[in-house]
Amino acid sequence: MPNATARVFVRLLPWTSPDGDPCFLAGDGTGYVSRVADRIEEEQLSSADDLIDEARHMLAGRAWTPGELHLLAVELTASLADVRRVAESRGGRLTALGPSSVNT
Repeated sequence: MPNATARVFVRLLPWTSPDGDPCFLAGDGTGYVSRVADRIEEEQLSSADDLIDEARHMLAGRAWTPGELHLLAVELTASLADVRRVAESRGGRLTALGPSSVNT
């Protein structure tokens, strides 16, 4: 018998469908897919940190080619989209928990 007091949340997942549409998960946040999503979010945030360091190093050198700048812009854009998705997902989960869960 399911736990009647368990809360079900809808979570924005850190990946999209093959068509580029957002993917969502309904659950209590403790299942296998939630753990995979948590791990992917952490990897995306870690990648963003690495890319920021790389961008700072490259730009500080002031000796880049247009191709290098273009590649950096592409990678930064993709990473920013990932980080924004993580922020939206986590913000949505905080909102679902209610105002007492958000420190102001």
